[in-house]
Amino acid sequence: MRSFEHSTAVQARLHELVPGGAHTYARGSDQYPEGMAPVLVRGKGARVWDVDGNEFVEYGMGLRSVTLGHGYEPVCTAAALAAADGLSFSRPTELELLAAEDFLSLVPGADMVKFAKNGSDATTAAVRLARAVTGRTRIAVCDQPFFSVDDWFIGTTDMAGGIPAVDTVKFPYNDLDALAATLAACDVAAVFLEAATALAEPLPGYLESVRALCDRYGTLLAFDEMITGFRWAAGGAQAVYGVTPDLSCWGKAMGNGFPISALAGKREYMERGGLRTDQDRVFLLSTTHGPETSALAAFRAVVHAYRTEDPIARMERAGRDLADGVNEAAAALGLADHLQVLGRPSCLIFRTLDAEGVPSQAFRTLFLQELLERGVLGQSFVVSAAHDADAVRATIAACAEAAVIYRRAIEHGTVDGLLRGRPVAPALRRTAAPRQIEASTSR
Repeated sequence: MRSFEHSTAVQARLHELVPGGAHTYARGSDQYPEGMAPVLVRGKGARVWDVDGNEFVEYGMGLRSVTLGHGYEPVCTAAALAAADGLSFSRPTELELLAAEDFLSLVPGADMVKFAKNGSDATTAAVRLARAVTGRTRIAVCDQPFFSVDDWFIGTTDMAGGIPAVDTVKFPYNDLDALAATLAACDVAAVFLEAATALAEPLPGYLESVRALCDRYGTLLAFDEMITGFRWAAGGAQAVYGVTPDLSCWGKAMGNGFPISALAGKREYMERGGLRTDQDRVFLLSTTHGPETSALAAFRAVVHAYRTEDPIARMERAGRDLADGVNEAAAALGLADHLQVLGRPSCLIFRTLDAEGVPSQAFRTLFLQELLERGVLGQSFVVSAAHDADAVRATIAACAEAAVIYRRAIEHGTVDGLLRGRPVAPALRRTAAPRQIEASTSR
């Protein structure tokens, strides 16, 4: 058995100093088996190392922000060289122009772009702009996992503490009638959605019809390209499916882990945040660190990699091989209805079902536990271009061994006696229970 002694000690100290013990809820220790939440010290390619010296093949890759692999040298070199010449100035740098040109050359339907540091900056700026353009306040968001840390979205989740009532409504994906009813029933400033997700492709004509509905009702259409951008295609989902939104919001893989995001859109709307408008101006985006040079240089190096290599093809190939291998191993053990790898090859997830075929946090935790013991770290099987054949083979082998334990739990109908500690819990939930941690009495 691997030792997680030092990771557990560091994690306990983090809980003393950082609410939740992590700076992102999805990175929290409650998302991993108890006593098995590695605290990492470095990564290279598709592998990471923790404070105990354990080596893992990692999946999820920085919450899907790393597509070229950890420590990808051209990106790191470009960022370091830019930083050596200064990070932040009192005037724009030439990098801002060059990065904007690079971005707009990739995104066919965008005329202008503004950079920031995190995805919520971009999505909330899009909300603000849509409200100013339309004179309406209501936002319609697709019933998909996440759009922003800001009130307009978090107010719709179970972690709505401290947030006043929000004027946001939800609609189901791929249900055109439901969206049409929403737009007919109330004045909506913007429709927000991911054009596709790991498990859901748009039905034929769906996105085109969403575009037509927004035009009909005078509503702006915004695509969230945080995950699809640089993972479906360098130009995002809009390049894949051929539907142009009014606004689009980007982040994650733009910088291969460096902090950068973007709001892009049609000139007639984006100019409302500039100096060439006759209308009242919109406070679109104005951040101290948005144009910081190292992240812009990292972004330009990412663009170069996508133009000269084919990272998406490598991700797709690795994902297909991984899904086929794990699903074959599960089927060989009679687990095809209980343990499944699904999704777009570049954005895979695994489903963990109990003996009754119901999604189970307890069975998920057991699978995570057994993978960690065998050197695989990840809440998903989201790959990068650095996941080579060796990484995929090692993961399939680990899954095959973990599946033997998983079958034992299925046969007994319970994880009791196999799972060490409490199951994981949803990252966004109203209470700390069922993974509440007792506060330390020492300071």
